[in-house]
Amino acid sequence: MPSQSEVKWSQLKVSIIVLISLVLLTTLLFLMTSSQGLGVFSKKLTVYTYFENAAGIKEGAAVNLQGVTVGTVKAINISPDPARKLTPIQVVMKLDGKYVQDLHKDTKAALSTVGVLGDTVVDLNSQASNGPLLQDGDELKTLESPNLQDVVKASQGTIESLNVILAKMDRIVDTIASGKGSIGGLIYDDTLVRRMNETIDELHKLEVNLNNGKGSAGKLLHEDDLYNHLNATTAKLDHITADLDAGKGTAGKLLHDDALYNNLNQTLAHANSIMADADAGKGALGMLTKDQAFANKLNDTVSRLNNIMTGIDKGEGTAGLLVKDPALYHNLDKLAVDSQSLVNTIRSDPKKYLTIHFKVF
Repeated sequence: MPSQSEVKWSQLKVSIIVLISLVLLTTLLFLMTSSQGLGVFSKKLTVYTYFENAAGIKEGAAVNLQGVTVGTVKAINISPDPARKLTPIQVVMKLDGKYVQDLHKDTKAALSTVGVLGDTVVDLNSQASNGPLLQDGDELKTLESPNLQDVVKASQGTIESLNVILAKMDRIVDTIASGKGSIGGLIYDDTLVRRMNETIDELHKLEVNLNNGKGSAGKLLHEDDLYNHLNATTAKLDHITADLDAGKGTAGKLLHDDALYNNLNQTLAHANSIMADADAGKGALGMLTKDQAFANKLNDTVSRLNNIMTGIDKGEGTAGLLVKDPALYHNLDKLAVDSQSLVNTIRSDPKKYLTIHFKVF
């Protein structure tokens, strides 16, 4: 059985070990909280913010400032204030005072998720803040950011539209698979393939005929007649062009001789002079264009000629009878026949004609 001194020494060793463990645990806790910006002996700021939805935020969640942990969430409450009807979720945050220089009254707070399915934290944003420094008991304005549920709700309409499109595409694929429509016919009906094969065969025959020099196109490819004709025609055109450039022939004179130009210029000048005289009322043409009395006389003359021609067409007067009455034509024809007969008689027996003539006279 141990002595009393040994028992006391054992108890002292246990007490020393427990004390050392407590010191180590306290030191470790201090180091851990200090690394997170929550030193035990550092000054704390208690601030509030209000959200529309808690979005899974829990007590003890981290409060980050541009990704750096500056505090923790101490409490989450539902505000009974009617003025907070739209943002009833109160989040109480304790912030480390050593970051007070980076926190302003117009700093914005928002809820965000670490990763896709991670914990919800409070993100503080002071990048655009320039107000007074944050103090204990202040309220931070919130910057609502969409959470996973909001994203799912927003994408619900898109998903429904995609479902409708997929259903339509399924019907289209079924229609094509059944051989209906143009695309289905292209895939399942061999008529088009046969026609394409026939077309290819015809093109092959055409190529063979061209290579053998058959037909007009084949002759163009293989015979030199067209080339020779074109070459001869080109030579003739070159000869004609040379003659024109040398001033030969009528066309050459038109190109190189100034006489035609001078004559044409004189003719135009003379015509211009005539038109000027006519415009001034000189000469017959001027009287026609300027003298109304002369124009009236000319009109009367034309009217009388028209009346005379009308009378002739109706058979009136001597001229009308000459045109319309055939009796004069018959008498003249008879006279011509008698005259011809008389001439023939005189030619056949001039003495008899002269005897008869003298007897008559």
